[in-house]
Amino acid sequence: MDTNAEHYQRYIDGDKDAFDAIVDDMFHKLVNYLNRYVQDYQAAEDIAVDTFVELFAYKYRYNFKVSLKTYVFMVGRSRALTYLRHHKRRNTHSFADVSELIDEAQEANPIEKSDQSLALAAAIEKLSSDMQSAVHLVYFEDLSYEDAGRVMKKSAKQIDNLLYRARKELKELLSREEVPF
Repeated sequence: MDTNAEHYQRYIDGDKDAFDAIVDDMFHKLVNYLNRYVQDYQAAEDIAVDTFVELFAYKYRYNFKVSLKTYVFMVGRSRALTYLRHHKRRNTHSFADVSELIDEAQEANPIEKSDQSLALAAAIEKLSSDMQSAVHLVYFEDLSYEDAGRVMKKSAKQIDNLLYRARKELKELLSREEVPF
């Protein structure tokens, strides 16, 4: 059982502080993911709050068969799609804020890292929305292919294919930019 699922079990058992730990861990990750769908940070925050309210109010909907993070992202994505249907906006993603999500352990000086992050963010933004989602869920949120597939309603093999094509396309885009990686 993952740590958040353990916290949730403690919440179900009556420990209200355990739910705060879940929100603290996942709220901003969920907001960043949802913002790519709705293209409105405040709306993404509202959807994330609604997602956690549902998790708080309906304790027994989560069945512990998938990780809590996967479940929360599934519920959040569903709510974001509902929001988009009601607001008749296109389902587009933006990776403008992805530079802060880039791994800090890269071997580069700060100026090169900043240039690399911006180039990578711009290249990711040129990918299809499915590829962007797969990249975000697997590489930035550390979800498994199976869990990313559950969130995106795709199979693990489809996620693998999306990531393969995304990596290939990113290499091509970044080689045109001549950014040292």
